[in-house]
Amino acid sequence: MTEPTTHTLNMPGAVLHYDVRSHRASGEPTLLLFGSPIEAAAFTALAGHFTDRTVVTHDPRGAGRSKRTDGAPQTSVEEHVADLHQLITQVSRDPVDVFATSGGAMNALALVARHPDQVRIMVAHEPPAAQELPDRAAVLAACDAIKQTYLREGYGPGMAKFIALVSLLGPIPAGFADQPAPDPATFGLPTVDDGTREDALLCLNMPSCPAYRLDFTALLAAPTRIVVAIGAESGDALPGRGATAVAARLGTTPVVFPGGHTGFRATGPGGKSEADQFATTLRRVLAG
Repeated sequence: MTEPTTHTLNMPGAVLHYDVRSHRASGEPTLLLFGSPIEAAAFTALAGHFTDRTVVTHDPRGAGRSKRTDGAPQTSVEEHVADLHQLITQVSRDPVDVFATSGGAMNALALVARHPDQVRIMVAHEPPAAQELPDRAAVLAACDAIKQTYLREGYGPGMAKFIALVSLLGPIPAGFADQPAPDPATFGLPTVDDGTREDALLCLNMPSCPAYRLDFTALLAAPTRIVVAIGAESGDALPGRGATAVAARLGTTPVVFPGGHTGFRATGPGGKSEADQFATTLRRVLAG
């Protein structure tokens, strides 16, 4: 595998940046690793475990190097799908394998529903599929409250409210959206508003990502092998519940991956990492 080379892809409203680690001699499909709004750098450790094939990572629209160029206050799942469709067209003539996590998993599922012939195997790691949950109304109200808190008070309070949401176990109680945001300092977050209002997680993808309705009819008809993944430590938190609900709609059982929502990272919560074990599990899943 070569050192990563960086490329750009011009799309309406954004210039996407992506990195390619080439392996021309490999007979394995190109592997895409991505999240949303997680940047490409977060997948460096995971990419290093797949030196037998070409690996592509990218900064999704609105995140990292791929800033929006049109000033739009919201990014739709459909825009992410169009970006992924063109990215795959750019990097491979053949169907690719995909590992996608968090909001990236929602975008990847929507991609397979729209362009099923582009993906051979798709691993959807903890998609925040709020529409599939019995407490969807409370979840989506909380997501809207996170965005409004961010727009009103800035990053620290908005992120604190987001952490409070994803830390809850089990159904989100009615009225959660109306509760005041926790003190940002509790989480080591900034308490001073820097005035920016373009955060991909708290603004651009919120609540469009969790509010998206997946097309399960199209997914079930697709030739793509879809594997839903859940972190061993995710329990009944919102990302884990989303994965369980999506798997149920697909008639499958989630595959358990090491760690929690960020088990693929080189350094996880508390300084520990399950990246090696995570990569081993992913390789096993891709091998079928």
